[in-house]
Amino acid sequence: MNATIGKFGFPATLVREYAHWVVLLRPAQPTLGSLVLAAKSDATAFGDLPAAAFAELAVVTAAIEHALGAAVRYDRINYLMLMLVDPHVHFHVIPRYDGEREGRGLTIADAAWGKPPALGEARALDADEQARMVDWLKGYWPD
Repeated sequence: MNATIGKFGFPATLVREYAHWVVLLRPAQPTLGSLVLAAKSDATAFGDLPAAAFAELAVVTAAIEHALGAAVRYDRINYLMLMLVDPHVHFHVIPRYDGEREGRGLTIADAAWGKPPALGEARALDADEQARMVDWLKGYWPD
């Protein structure tokens, strides 16, 4: 695993692992169910990923959208590939909705609905909240 994956709390935040990708709970939640989809490769450019990683990306994104659709009932979903601070290939996956959503005792509003996500207003989760959210999301993951 690369350093970017470690920065986002792996292995404690691991929701699902694939051959080329990991899906992690984003430790700071701008909206409920926000994730990090990170390539396991050491690549720092999207185009440098192996072809198999691109093929698997279709499977992974379908699973993410299924799980978050059931868990959060999002209206839209944003995949943000920022890679400014953390250099390895990864996306911030932000489910978007009007109002707020609740899961495992945690309620989070989409503070910027209708605009780009308010990443700076994200709610930092403590270790217990992270564990509850990871367990909750795993329950929605397709097999």
